[in-house]
Amino acid sequence: MREIEQYLRPGLTGSLSSQGRLRQEPMNQTTPAFLGIDVAKAKLDCALLRESKYRNKTVANTQEGFAELSQWLAKQGVVLTHACMEATNVYWEDAAQFLADSGHTVAVVNPALVKAQAQSNGVRSKTDAVDARVLADFCRDKRPPAWTPPPASHRALVDRQQALVERQTQEKNRLESARNQDARDSLDAHLDWLAGELKRVEKAIAQFVDDDPDLRAKRDLLDSIPGLGERSIATWLAYCADPGRFANARQVAAFVGLNPQHHESGRSVRGKSRLSQIGQAVMRRALSMPAVVALYKTDWGHRFRERLAANGKPPKVIIGAMMRKLVHVAFGVLKSGKPFDPALHGA
Repeated sequence: MREIEQYLRPGLTGSLSSQGRLRQEPMNQTTPAFLGIDVAKAKLDCALLRESKYRNKTVANTQEGFAELSQWLAKQGVVLTHACMEATNVYWEDAAQFLADSGHTVAVVNPALVKAQAQSNGVRSKTDAVDARVLADFCRDKRPPAWTPPPASHRALVDRQQALVERQTQEKNRLESARNQDARDSLDAHLDWLAGELKRVEKAIAQFVDDDPDLRAKRDLLDSIPGLGERSIATWLAYCADPGRFANARQVAAFVGLNPQHHESGRSVRGKSRLSQIGQAVMRRALSMPAVVALYKTDWGHRFRERLAANGKPPKVIIGAMMRKLVHVAFGVLKSGKPFDPALHGA
């Protein structure tokens, strides 16, 4: 436990071994700077790792806090860093955008990978400061690829579209149970406004993509996949437009949170495998309805569903499998630059 406590103190030279002991490292003036950032809604816990020494800083998760972080890095004599943060919720996006705009290399990684590294290094304490240092270690050891910021205005429009769709669903549910006529009239009026605003935002998204040759070409490729619609394609382009940032489709599935998570231990524990759901929830929401459409409205999806049903898979598992299948297909289409070919994606 003493080793863990030392790990918390700033200025320590070295990192933790798999047995939880300190692993001393030589000082190296040419070692690049790595920045681990544990993101919360209100704050960023940052750990700067340079020449095997840690320096910690906590700033607000606001534009003012980002500026404070930039000034602090300058005081540490650091111009550029390789920063690493986890892809959880949406609270990381503004910080990642700020650092990328400032010239830093920013990696947005799957939390499951970072957790595995912490466990392998024997880190049992869990605080925001420790998590930031674990991220800095992960960045140094794995050198994850740079995150490519999407066009800011495109992402903002897609996020607004998602918010409107969610609010529309909420209001429709309220309308079904409303008994008071005044309440129903209010809900009807709000639903009319939401429909009009949603139409306006979706038109702006389509225009934005039309005006960008690269996004327009990728939209046309994704549009060739049976089951994907305008909203799901727009979301994909906002979050996963660049296939080059992923080594393979499995990494995309992990980024979205559609990788299977197994629960087994010894001979007695044989839990059901399920989706990890550690990743981009907005992408999972955007793929759920296209998966249902593909399964029940397309020939290739119908064959896929029949095969899994014959193997005893329940409907919910089949939908999750199709969501993951769509990720693999979309990645392949964008990576190859070729439209969907059902002969290559049979059940």
